[in-house]
Amino acid sequence: MGILSSSIARKFAMALSGLFLIFFLAQHFTINFTSVVAPDTFNSWSHFMGTNGLVQAILQPVLIFAVVFHFVMGFVLEIKNRKARAIKYASFKGGSNSSWASRNMIISGLVVLAFLGLHFYDFWVPEMVYKYIESNPEEPTRYYAETVHKFESPVRLGIYVIAFILLAVHLWHGFSSSFQSVGFNNKYSRCLKGFTKAFAILIPLGFIFIALYHHFNQLPH
Repeated sequence: MGILSSSIARKFAMALSGLFLIFFLAQHFTINFTSVVAPDTFNSWSHFMGTNGLVQAILQPVLIFAVVFHFVMGFVLEIKNRKARAIKYASFKGGSNSSWASRNMIISGLVVLAFLGLHFYDFWVPEMVYKYIESNPEEPTRYYAETVHKFESPVRLGIYVIAFILLAVHLWHGFSSSFQSVGFNNKYSRCLKGFTKAFAILIPLGFIFIALYHHFNQLPH
């Protein structure tokens, strides 16, 4: 941990891991959205991601490491910040100095982490069991039906919707602050901030739409 001993280094490392996860989030949304507009494409892309050696042997372990690293580093920074604020000033007004999202990143982060646990339980674990424990033959057209089935339960649907709302809150502050942490500060910063805010709203809303679409599309007409 020597290289991450300073606050600046920890923030820089956390920002990089966050930007990597945001890239994955965008890629994940793109694939999932095809389940609404083109199920055959969704099956094809999911099959590629689930069987490609590079994805399975390299990108998947890197992704898991990035998730663990990002949230562990978030907890470390939160503990350090709390210790640094041991002396509190009576005149300090949190609401007037920072947004709710920035003051509660640890809360929204914990919810997002819990959601990722559910997501791994819902999709990644069954996939590993299907392929490596049960040793089933690969069926390239199975992914769409399996995904749609996950949204049949209204309870699970509600959990997903709430989690994506908290993800939006987490991204609202975290995405833009990541660029500040890596030193991106130039004439394009204002436009970039607008993009990060739009991303923080539209991508979680897109995931919510996908979940709602598959849930209500299964109901008897």
